[in-house]
Parts: sequence; structure tokens; C-alpha cells
Amino acid sequence: MTEHSASTTTSPRSRVSARVAAIAESATLAVDAKAKALKAAGRPVIGFGAGEPDFPTPDYIVEAAVKAVQDPVNHRYSPAAGLPVLREAIAAKTLRDSGYEVKPSDVLVTNGGKQAVFQAFAAILDPGDEVLLPAPYWTTYPEAIRLTGAEPVEVVAGVDQGYLVTVEQLEAARTPRTKALLFNSPSNPTGAVYSPEQTAEIGRWALEHGIWVITDEIYEHLTYDDAVFTPVVKVVPELADTTIVLNGVAKTYAMTGWRVGWMIGPSDVVKAATNLQSHLSSNVANVSQRAAVAALEGDLSAAHEMRTAFDRRRRTMVEMLSTIDGVVCPAPQGAFYAYPSVEGLLGRTIRGVTPTTSAELAALVLDEVEVAVVPGEAFGPSGYLRLSYALGDDDLVEGVTRLQSLLREAV
Repeated sequence: MTEHSASTTTSPRSRVSARVAAIAESATLAVDAKAKALKAAGRPVIGFGAGEPDFPTPDYIVEAAVKAVQDPVNHRYSPAAGLPVLREAIAAKTLRDSGYEVKPSDVLVTNGGKQAVFQAFAAILDPGDEVLLPAPYWTTYPEAIRLTGAEPVEVVAGVDQGYLVTVEQLEAARTPRTKALLFNSPSNPTGAVYSPEQTAEIGRWALEHGIWVITDEIYEHLTYDDAVFTPVVKVVPELADTTIVLNGVAKTYAMTGWRVGWMIGPSDVVKAATNLQSHLSSNVANVSQRAAVAALEGDLSAAHEMRTAFDRRRRTMVEMLSTIDGVVCPAPQGAFYAYPSVEGLLGRTIRGVTPTTSAELAALVLDEVEVAVVPGEAFGPSGYLRLSYALGDDDLVEGVTRLQSLLREAV
């Protein structure tokens, strides 16, 4: 090998940037993809991995999109921040559902909730900053934080706390480098919902210490029993200048594939995020934006029907999972996920295999009874499984019945 050829040879690792190479694959999407691939191959797999409603988008929203497709005005570029009519609809929806006013100019329409998450962190974080991240957490949060050069700091609340962190825990984790707190209620993956009093206490703590709050409110309309969604800016209005609200139409209106989310925040932050988006992706597809306008300007009857179905499935799943020795399953108060602790099963032998982590247990479940669940490692500590109940009633019962049959063999 000549000196020239040796010096220009690159290793496989160096072909991808270190920052991007460090990103972990979305565990939830990976589990869902594997389940769908097995199902396409003829296997009777039941997937509890996907975080999306199993209902079609309501007809009136689809009809608005069809009409929009036929209008040439939607065939062109539009403002990067979003169609003015949609930003106005989001502002009106915020007043209606959250009880406080925002200016349409302080709204940025994004390509789904994930883009809102990434841009919110990118807009306020610098390398070396720390973000307090209550765990279990949605799998995308820590990756989005690390891409900015900042560091996520996990604050763990286990099943004994109902997966709700306390101000005391947050204060213990706070350092001079703490820049922001990620707040997600109702929560993915746990279904936990902070009470108005807990939300206000956390909000006042953040205000006292000058900490930004990034609040993900995507599951706001999916609460059960006596749980209520509490907007942190509503109960602590003084936080408005240091809070970024993330939301979208995906969960409320069964529009995951339409890719419309948004962020609301102080003018300077929204302007900075808009500048970023103008270079990153420009505007969200206009047809999807027009569909979102129809969704937000319509009533919530379709969302309430979905919530009724989710509530029924929630009760069924919790009741069935709770009959398994070694499983502790708190009743989720929001979203559409159950998050049982399976620590009581780890170290026990099932069909000749002795899983010691929830990842190993999830692999065993898929191999033995063809049920796809997401292990706790995707969301923080091991020892848990996430099961979505946003699937048909019959599949839900069949899937959990298979779990019962398998896990009851543990010795």
C-alpha cells in the first residue's frame, strides 16, 4: 500500500459523524416495524408497540384535505412558520382548551410533534447545558437533547411513586448548569398525569430558579377517571416567558400520518426556531395544514369517542395484566399506554430462559408467543414493559391472554 493510499483510507466509523452515530434508534418504531414485518410474513403477531390510535382520521378532516388538494394555492410554498389560518386556529384552540391567550405570531407549525421537540431544544440549549428529564421518558427526548450538545439528567420516579417526580427530586438534581425541565403530562410511556397542585408546584419551582419548561401536551384530551390535564402556563402564568409548549393533531384526531405539530413560546424563541425550520424543512405540507385547520375548528366529538374506547381497553388490559404473578400494573390516568413493572419476573425461568432485564423478557415474549411489547430500557430504567392499548379489543384480549399464559410459567 502506498503512503498516499494509506493516508486517504477512511474507517467505516469515520464515515458518519460522531454526533449522528451516537443517536439510538427509536425503540418504539423498531418494535412496531419488527411486528409488522413478522405479520407480513404470515406470523400471527400482535403488536403493543405502536403509539398511534387505531381509528381512521374523522371524515370531515379528510374531506377538507381533499378539497385542499384541488386548490392550486396549496401547490406552492407557504410561510415556514405555518399558514396564518392554522396559526390562528392553534391560538384559538389554546384559549379554548388551555384557558390562556397566545398570539398567532408566537406559534410555529412543525412536521409532527417530533420536529417541535427537536427545534424547541435546539432553540434554547447550548453545549454543556443540562435538562432535567423525568424518567420513564419518551424515547426521543434524550436523543434530541444530546444532539444540541446538552446533557439529559434523568430523574427517576418508579412504580411506587406512580411514575410522578417530586419537586424534592428535581431540586436534588438541579445544578448551576440546569437550563430546562422536560414536562410531559399525560405521559408517554407511563400514562401518569400530574394533578393541578403538583403541576403548579413544579411550575413555581421552575420559575423560582429561572429554569425553562418544555411541556409536551400531545395527550391533553386523553385522561380518565378523575384525572385532568393541567397546562402549566395556566396555573403559573408567570412562566409564559420561559415555557415552550409542544402539541399536535396526531393523537387527538388520529392524524399520526399527517405530520402536523406545533410549538408555542416567547417571540424570540419562536422566531429563532422558525429560522432553523426555514433551512431545515421549510413549510409543512399545505394539504396537511388545511386538514389540521378543519380538525382544530371542529368539535371534539370524535376525540371523545376514541377516549371512550381507550378507557374500555385500558380497564381490560390493567385487569388482565394484574392477574400475573410478578407484574405490578398501575392504572394509567392518561394517554393510551400501560406501563407495568415486571421486576418480579426477572431472574425467574420461563421455558428454559432466565431473563434478567426487561429487554430480554420482551425478546422472549416475541419469540415464544408472538406478542410485541417495548422494554423499559427504551424509556429509562430496566424492569418495565410498555403496552399500547390503541388497538382493537379482540387483539388486545388475545395478546394479553398470550402474555398471561407465558408469564405464568415463570418459576
